[in-house]
Amino acid sequence: PAAPANSGPLTRPQPVSLGMNAPAGPPTWFVCGAAGAGLGPADSYDVVVRIAHPESVYDLDLYGGTTDPDEAAAILAEALVGDLADPHPGSDSRRSTTVLAQLLGPFKAVHGRFPSVPELRQLLDGAAGPLAALRKALTATGHESLLRELDARERQMGHPGDVGAVLADRIALLDRPAFAGFFDTSGQSRPFSLKALDHPVRVRIDLPERGHADASRILARLVLAQFTASVTVRDDRSLFACLLLDDATGVVTPEAVRAVQRLRSANAGVALTLRTLDDVPRPLRGPLLGATGCRMAFSGLTPWDGQDFAEVWGKEWTEARDVTDRQIIAETPAGKAFTVVRRVITGKAPTARAVTVRQVERERWSASELAHGVPAGHAVLSLTTVKGEHAPPLLVDLRGGPRV
Repeated sequence: PAAPANSGPLTRPQPVSLGMNAPAGPPTWFVCGAAGAGLGPADSYDVVVRIAHPESVYDLDLYGGTTDPDEAAAILAEALVGDLADPHPGSDSRRSTTVLAQLLGPFKAVHGRFPSVPELRQLLDGAAGPLAALRKALTATGHESLLRELDARERQMGHPGDVGAVLADRIALLDRPAFAGFFDTSGQSRPFSLKALDHPVRVRIDLPERGHADASRILARLVLAQFTASVTVRDDRSLFACLLLDDATGVVTPEAVRAVQRLRSANAGVALTLRTLDDVPRPLRGPLLGATGCRMAFSGLTPWDGQDFAEVWGKEWTEARDVTDRQIIAETPAGKAFTVVRRVITGKAPTARAVTVRQVERERWSASELAHGVPAGHAVLSLTTVKGEHAPPLLVDLRGGPRV
């Protein structure tokens, strides 16, 4: 949905509503937003991850709790470069996944863990020392297949269009002093993984948006990628799981849209709030609105945003009444005399009214109505049940008043 500039009053009540109205008992939900966004007090959650805050009890697992290098590479590639458009170098997520897997696999085989952010940055930059040490360890342990992976990575370095440079630039955004104590892979911290979906848990993840906007967008994509990857492979799907993203700017990618489409069958959902649909690439707006079952357009929407909502909400048949007045032409002498007398008395020629009723197809909500006809404090909301039953878009009062 498209959200106003301050979406906290909308996002904050959703976890409470989920807890009270979940059809199969208490759900698992994750709330992710900027620090200070007003997403509820810390004591309302079981786990609070405050990234870049020195007093945070929990850390965030950069690799989503997986031990598979290929899976970890796919999740991390989506977070780092999933937002890049096709014309840009390194935008192919599959190539990015391959580059990361060529490094994560050998590193894990040698060290028994995935690299930390500084270690991964050095490997992507092609630092001679870390690569030579990794090669030596692989040779000593006889990992021939992983040596071939490392050889392929070294051959690609320096070639035009190598995605390693793009990945190194993006991971450098997380290799900052503010994040020095986070994303630890040595086992010395308390990393939280979004794989904790087998029991009811309430989690809030605070992103350091102030001063680290680009890093926050990477982390938001990381949270969404980890959630969708974990929730779709659960053995027990009886527990409903939901992720609330307070600001989905830069998060909607082609892979994210495909993942959202798979959530309903996994008994899971995601709520995305956007200040404007301009934050979503034009080719993805239609698929995104089509993949989401519930859509909400707030007051203050722009006409071009309203056009996208008008298209997805479609049209409906309605009754149109056309009223026409035609002048009566008298043909007989008596009729002509009556016409002259009536015109003298009323000052108007006599007319006959004709009413035509026909069925026409019109938009349920036009772009102009969405942009200029939604009062402040209201929104137009359409809902879809888990069984696929649709409710038409209705104007609702977000301030607790009756439905209009």
